[in-house]
Amino acid sequence: MEKKSPHILNASSNLLGFSLIIITSLKITKISHNTYLDEFAGVASILFACSCFCSFLAIRTRNKKREYTFESIADYLFLIALFCIVLAVVIVTLKII
Repeated sequence: MEKKSPHILNASSNLLGFSLIIITSLKITKISHNTYLDEFAGVASILFACSCFCSFLAIRTRNKKREYTFESIADYLFLIALFCIVLAVVIVTLKII
């Protein structure tokens, strides 16, 4: 099986930046108190950061069992964080329509 950790690290770090941009833009425009968008983006940011950390540990470890464990944790954290971003996009879409 091909290692997924480098791909998870790359995607998580990019989406972490995207989540932080969402939070920053909401704080600058002072509309964060009107919606749950910043909460979803905040949770996604934390999960993406943890996913980055676990995927980095999976890349750096020499133990195959630990590598698989860290990679699985990073994969699930990434999936949950992606779900939070999707919820944030749904909130934005419903507010626009």
